[in-house]
Amino acid sequence: MAKDKRTHNPIDPDKIAENANILPYGSSLSAPAFKAVDAVKNKSLDLNAMESQTDMQLDQIRTQIELLAEQARKIHERKALSEDIYKAQMGFKPEINHVYYLYRKNEDQNVLSMIAPHEWRNCPHEFMYQIRLLADHTWDILEYRQ
Repeated sequence: MAKDKRTHNPIDPDKIAENANILPYGSSLSAPAFKAVDAVKNKSLDLNAMESQTDMQLDQIRTQIELLAEQARKIHERKALSEDIYKAQMGFKPEINHVYYLYRKNEDQNVLSMIAPHEWRNCPHEFMYQIRLLADHTWDILEYRQ
């Protein structure tokens, strides 16, 4: 009896799909049109986009590397200067963030002083640097002999 209640489909069964709702493509005239995809063109566009993005990212990394290299160079210079200053003769304990003056006493000896070159009546040594002690106990040059 269940067979008799079934509606009859007047369309030729060879020209329709049994389960059209699960097909990966449209099976009727009212379905969206399919266009052939130009795979070569799409790959070319994708490749160009990929190259553009990766080049941009590599440029950013290159800029960061250059910045880090510059920072490393400055730290290395500050370290070398600090080693020279700590070898200098000093009659006091330097305080952080204070300004001091480094003088050359002779070829082998430097002197750290709190007295600026213009404060001396007769400066006994050759002025080298005006420097500041930083919080990490390295020294930063504020002014140097021209």
